[in-house]
Amino acid sequence: MAAVLAGSGWPADGDRGHSGSGPTVLRITLGAQLRRLREARGISRAAAGHLIRGSESKISRLELGRSPFKERDVADLLTFYGVTDAEERAALLDLVKQANNPGWWHKYSDVLPHWLNAYLGLEEGASVIRGYEEHAVPPLLQTAEYAKAYLTLANPGAPPLEIDRRVDLQRERQRILSEAEGPRVWTVIDESALRRPTVGSETMRGQLRRLMEMGQRPNVTLQVLPYGADAHALVGHSFTILRFGEPDLPDLVYLEQLNSALYIDKREDVDLYTSVMETLCAQALPPWTTAELLRELHDLL
Repeated sequence: MAAVLAGSGWPADGDRGHSGSGPTVLRITLGAQLRRLREARGISRAAAGHLIRGSESKISRLELGRSPFKERDVADLLTFYGVTDAEERAALLDLVKQANNPGWWHKYSDVLPHWLNAYLGLEEGASVIRGYEEHAVPPLLQTAEYAKAYLTLANPGAPPLEIDRRVDLQRERQRILSEAEGPRVWTVIDESALRRPTVGSETMRGQLRRLMEMGQRPNVTLQVLPYGADAHALVGHSFTILRFGEPDLPDLVYLEQLNSALYIDKREDVDLYTSVMETLCAQALPPWTTAELLRELHDLL
């Protein structure tokens, strides 16, 4: 599998790329480091939990990055785990402060779906983002006009102010594409998503221009899966695969549903989605032909 991934542009395990790490990724990384320290000393989760006036399940949540850290608790655990080097302790305690900082998306909590909160932290910390979009242009590549029209359709009855706030949230997400240490993005869009007239001709023309511009960026690879491609039989829905620069974090598959989301990190399941992604990329139009199709669709509107 590694040879196939490396040959297709997906970094092999030894070349995970670079990206700025947000608080979600830092929390998971810190938890993994604490788990290794505990296991190296042969200490049980129950004993560690008792030390910080908690439980075995609390230690489990901390080690999985699913709970915020208290600096005092981490300091006590480091002592319990035999970490006495001043520099190592200082570095890990500094990581606690960074991991506890609220993400930028916190200010949008009034309109942010609860199931999307975790994903935004993972997306911000990813070094590579690959995905297939069946029904719409991916959020990271949407124009504000397209996003407003699409969100209005997807949220009937939502007040205009809420839609505007969601559009602002989406634009903030897109900033990672312009950052020096931002992720590599590789997206396959189903042709039907570009031909479906759900957002108006002028809005779609602007969106197609944006896709042509984004496809020229060195960190963005854009392909269209044409009608009739055999790969359609392999895909039941849109999905995203995230890869991280931190070696403690495994690749993750994100499946967004109407009012919830699934996060898949089991290795064999992730490998299956990765294999499907490879097939999609092979059967989709190459980037230069995709650019020609985008221009053709633009001129037809």
